[in-house]
Amino acid sequence: MSSSATNDPPVPPVVLGTGNNILINPLQRGNLVLDCIRNVGKEFGDIIADYQVGRTTGVLFLSLKYHRLHPEYVHIRVEKLGHSYTLRILLILCDITEHRDAIRELTKVCLINNITVLVAFSFEEAGHYLSTLKQFEHKPPDMIKERVDKDYNAILRTALTSISKVNKTDVETLRTSFGSFANIAKATPEQLRNLPGFGQIKVKNIKNTFEKPVRNNATRTLPAMIAATQSAAANSKEAPQEGSAEFLTPAVMASANETEKEILSTRPPREPSPVWDIELDLNDDDLPPAERGPLPGHSPRPFDIDLDLN
Repeated sequence: MSSSATNDPPVPPVVLGTGNNILINPLQRGNLVLDCIRNVGKEFGDIIADYQVGRTTGVLFLSLKYHRLHPEYVHIRVEKLGHSYTLRILLILCDITEHRDAIRELTKVCLINNITVLVAFSFEEAGHYLSTLKQFEHKPPDMIKERVDKDYNAILRTALTSISKVNKTDVETLRTSFGSFANIAKATPEQLRNLPGFGQIKVKNIKNTFEKPVRNNATRTLPAMIAATQSAAANSKEAPQEGSAEFLTPAVMASANETEKEILSTRPPREPSPVWDIELDLNDDDLPPAERGPLPGHSPRPFDIDLDLN
């Protein structure tokens, strides 16, 4: 046999029950959830899981109150469960107040072991989960899929009803009046307002859907405009100071709103930075700290021990 074949998980065993009955582990005798399982039969059997709701579907039941007292229990059960079922479910009964940390920890364990998590907040809900899983054992997945018709009218109705305030009656009115989706998109506001049931707000929503761009100038922020202006002025000899008259270029003022214009016009100019001279820095590195000259733009401050002590 090849190495890949030996590393594959074992094939889940098929444990035959008696048709529509849920197989129950004898360890679950006395569990209050048994009284909440309705519309399906129940029988006890020698199984690894707590509940077998399908030929290859096993459910482990765990109460958070019990998990808080015996945190090692779930790890032992998960290890024994192994790959015995194709679909492995951990049904958690949330019967404590502080449950977030416990559920987060159990979710990590289930993610590692490829187990599905279901959380119930009462015995009634837990029993309903078990009954539903058994009842839908042989149901096709198409039952829970979204049913979307493939004809043109259905697709048109789905697309146009996604617009706010537009209902199915409005879609039928648009279809009979304009004939196609392209003609609806090209219709003018006056043509739409002449239709029955189309007010100003509905017409505005339709026109915005077809004509309004996804991104507009409103998404631009003031820092982005300032950065663009500074980069454009970087090639000049002296860049304008932020807040000065030279900095408020027509491009910045035109793209700013009223609030941004007020901020730009009232912002005080920033003090110029001191001139940096590389020769001064290179020469001062050879001197001791006490003999180094002051930094450009900064006046030396005399040292007074009395001032420091006070």
